[in-house]
Amino acid sequence: MVAWGVLALWVIVLAVAGSFAGRLGDVQRDQTADYLPAGADSTQVAALQEKLPGGEITALVLVYHRDGGLTPADRAAAARQLSAVTVAPGVQAAKSPAELGDAKDPKEFAAVQHGPAVTSKDGATLAYTLTTAAPAKNDDARKAFVDDVRQRATDTDGMSVRVGGDGALDVDARGVFGSLDTTLMLATGLVVALLLILTYRSPVLWLVPLLAVGAGAVCARAAVYGLATVFDTTVTSQSAGIMTVLVFGAGTDYALLLVARYRDELRRTPLPYDAMRAALRGCGSALFASSGTVVAGLLCLLAADLNNIRGLGPVGAVGVVCALAAMLTLLPALLVLLGRRVFWPLIPEYGSEPAARRRNLFAAMGSSTAKRPTTVLLTGVVLLGALALGAFNLPGALKQEDSFTSKPESTLAMGTLASAFPDRGSRPLQVMTPTGRADRTLADARLVDGVAGAERGRSGGGWTEIAVTATAAPESAAESATIGRLRQRLTGAHVGGASAQALDLADTNARDRLTVIPLVLISVLLVLALLLRSLIAPLLLVAAVAAVWGAALGIGGLVFGPVLGFHGLDPGLPLLTFVFLVALGVDYGIFLMHRTREEALRGAGPQEAALTALRTTGGVIASAGTVLAATFAVLASLPLVMFVELGTVIAVGVLLDTFLVRTYLVTGANLLLGRAVWWPGRLSRAPRTAEAPPALVSAAR
Repeated sequence: MVAWGVLALWVIVLAVAGSFAGRLGDVQRDQTADYLPAGADSTQVAALQEKLPGGEITALVLVYHRDGGLTPADRAAAARQLSAVTVAPGVQAAKSPAELGDAKDPKEFAAVQHGPAVTSKDGATLAYTLTTAAPAKNDDARKAFVDDVRQRATDTDGMSVRVGGDGALDVDARGVFGSLDTTLMLATGLVVALLLILTYRSPVLWLVPLLAVGAGAVCARAAVYGLATVFDTTVTSQSAGIMTVLVFGAGTDYALLLVARYRDELRRTPLPYDAMRAALRGCGSALFASSGTVVAGLLCLLAADLNNIRGLGPVGAVGVVCALAAMLTLLPALLVLLGRRVFWPLIPEYGSEPAARRRNLFAAMGSSTAKRPTTVLLTGVVLLGALALGAFNLPGALKQEDSFTSKPESTLAMGTLASAFPDRGSRPLQVMTPTGRADRTLADARLVDGVAGAERGRSGGGWTEIAVTATAAPESAAESATIGRLRQRLTGAHVGGASAQALDLADTNARDRLTVIPLVLISVLLVLALLLRSLIAPLLLVAAVAAVWGAALGIGGLVFGPVLGFHGLDPGLPLLTFVFLVALGVDYGIFLMHRTREEALRGAGPQEAALTALRTTGGVIASAGTVLAATFAVLASLPLVMFVELGTVIAVGVLLDTFLVRTYLVTGANLLLGRAVWWPGRLSRAPRTAEAPPALVSAAR
């Protein structure tokens, strides 16, 4: 009856949550300005621009190019196309700024104005800047505007025409983000299904955890929608995607541990209900501690200044909690109702023994470690240290035009501009200055080293807009220096625009790392100390996952640039990968050390406890690590560099942690430290007992 009641409750919950889960995409925010804290200089610019007549502008660049040089016919065609998408400077639209907020038809936009023609020195490239008051915060309106310009400006007789600029880059990125939710959900579900089939070798059993974790994902999406609407939590496509991976990855890990324990209990207990109760008692504390470390680590992100990083904390935590709830309630109910037959054809009958297997692989690994624990430990540490050196080869900050794995039109346009105009920036910086100081600010801006020119723009609400063109390429070190000089010289003004936002993003990420990483370490150590009743064991586990993080980043440095050809690193990657690899990696340490502690409490000596724990949990940990790595690897299949980098580092780190650190290094350290690993707990003070030599222990297994 209890199982039926739990199942009925979940049906009701899913019926309510389903309608909200589908609306999560409506509250996602993916603009760079949304990521930054309200006090950032570039955020101030974006907020002030919204108050100007027409609101925040959308800027494009029309790029005409012909190898060998543009012909007079090319220039005439460019002029015709330009007149088709713009109006003469100074012409005002019939629409008022307030009415523009709901505009979706390009014909309803405010006047689209263009700057002067700029021709490259070799005469092969011609560029025009376009600006419009098509509302930048209205994604549908901005997309309609960019699509309309692209339809009117097309290739002509061998002359290529591409639309670039910040507006086009944002629209192309939004197009990729818009398809992520469905793609990620389907891909992750397929990967998990395949791995569960291979793990359980049953035509039915794999479906039960998959249904449970899917229910957890629906509840998580609905809960996150509630966070965004009620508490105004920043939800981005990145955080929503990571939450999906977390629910499937962590939820499947919890299912693997619970099902393995339940299978064992079915052989010792006649009734499935009683077997499930025993299984939940046996591994429940480990599951709570495992999820607790992840939640604690994620909630440390609330200390970050960046809105997207801070929002990821509660978003990810909600996903983990929903996954745990599904695994501890819905999954047990389904398994109990289906009975032993769900394991067919390998049904664990009451009183039966596990089928005879070849010598346990993890027992063999433990035996080899026990023979030379010092050698194994030192070799592993040296290997991880050597891999970590690759982090010095990581690329610099990722530019917006380099953020796609397959380049859309906007990035190709920006690449053409960078090649054609190496001494001139292609994305103007936006300066907002009090109107009373506008003339002085304009004159000062033109005198700043690295500035090619400055033009006065709109005024309103006591503020005036000035567009500053730098001599350096967008998001380069030279342009960043120019932004710094502008901010230093222009008293009372704010410097923004896409490049300034990227600079503020990188600076804030650096500050967040200094704040969040120590908090994550402290919180995870506290959870482990409470669970394991020790200080040495938690320090050992945290040091191990920190080493894994460094090695995984090092492998990224050896792969991202030289192999994958990426030109930059997402600035949030070090922090996010640290949080996930520490919080998730410690999970497997919890499974291993919790079982070691159980064996020690039963009277086993330190060596026997360590080797038994490895033998009994090694298979589950290997399966769980493979599933988690595979789910994060799904991120690497998405067409955005930041997802590829994030998925690759976490997947590699999880595999290193699963098959190297847990199996060899932690076990080796356990064998060397003996009872001291439980200091200052009572297990460290237990009287020593005679213990068989490692070789005999291995043989007995």
